Amino acid sequence: MSRPLDGQRAIVVGGGSGIGFASARLLARDGAIVTLAGRTEEKLRRAVESLEGQGLAASWVVCDAMRGDEVRAAVDAASDAERRLHLAVVVPGGGSITPVLLYGDDAFSAEVDRNVRPVYLCVKYAGRAMVRAGHGSFVGVSSSAAAFSSRYLAAYGAGKAAVDQLVKVAADELGRYGVRANTVRPGLTRTDATAQALTNDGMRAAFVDGQPIARTGEAEDIAQAVRYLVGPESSWVTGQCLSVDGGHTLRAFVDYEGLIELPDQGDAAKADP
Repeated sequence: MSRPLDGQRAIVVGGGSGIGFASARLLARDGAIVTLAGRTEEKLRRAVESLEGQGLAASWVVCDAMRGDEVRAAVDAASDAERRLHLAVVVPGGGSITPVLLYGDDAFSAEVDRNVRPVYLCVKYAGRAMVRAGHGSFVGVSSSAAAFSSRYLAAYGAGKAAVDQLVKVAADELGRYGVRANTVRPGLTRTDATAQALTNDGMRAAFVDGQPIARTGEAEDIAQAVRYLVGPESSWVTGQCLSVDGGHTLRAFVDYEGLIELPDQGDAAKADP
C-alpha cells in the first residue's frame, strides 16, 4: 500500500528533539526518506535510534544551521544522487526576555539573526535542490510572537516576523518552479526550550488563561501542521503562516512583568548619562 510521501527526500533541521523530532517521525511514518540535521551528534543519534525503535528509518547529519557551508552539505546529504530534495522543515531559533530599551546593540542583532539566518540558508540551499527536483515544499517554524505585540520579546518577535515575510517572498518567487513555502506559528508548546516557562505556574496559567483552548501545546500538535504543509493535502497552499496556538493570537500576549523579575527600563533610561 502506497503512502503519501513515499520516496520523497526530506531534511528536518533541528530534528533531534521537540517539534523537529515529532515532525520527522510523521514524515518518516508516511514514507519520506528523512535526514535529521542539528548541531549535537549524540542527540541526533538518539533520535534516529528512537525512530528505528518505532520501525521507522532515518539518517542524521551534523549541521550548524547558522553556517552556509554546513547547511549546503546537509542538504546534499539528504538529497538523492542527482542532488534533488523534496521536503524541508527548519526549526532552530530562540530568544530572551528583555525590555526593549535594554538589549545590547549587538545582542539584539544577533538574536534576530539567530531566528532568520537558519531559515534563509535552508530556503537557499534546499530551495535549489527542490528546483532541481521540479517540485518541493518548505516549512519554517515561526512563532505566535510574529503575529502580535509580544512584550519583552522584541528581538525574538522581530526575527520571527522576518521569517514569515522571508518565506512569503520565497513562496512568491519559487512557485513557478513547483516549490511551495509556508510557516507554522506555534504558541506555548512543550519542548526542551520551554521547560522553564512550563514549570513557572504563574506563567503557564497566564498563557492558558489567554487561550480559548485551555492547554499548552505539544510537539505533536505542531508536527501535524508541518505534516499537512509538506504533504499533497496542501498542494494549493503557499505563502501562508498557520497559527497553531490554542487560539492565543485571538487575544493578547502575556505580560511577563509580575511573572518574572525584570529590570525597570524607565529607571535605566533616566540614569543613562
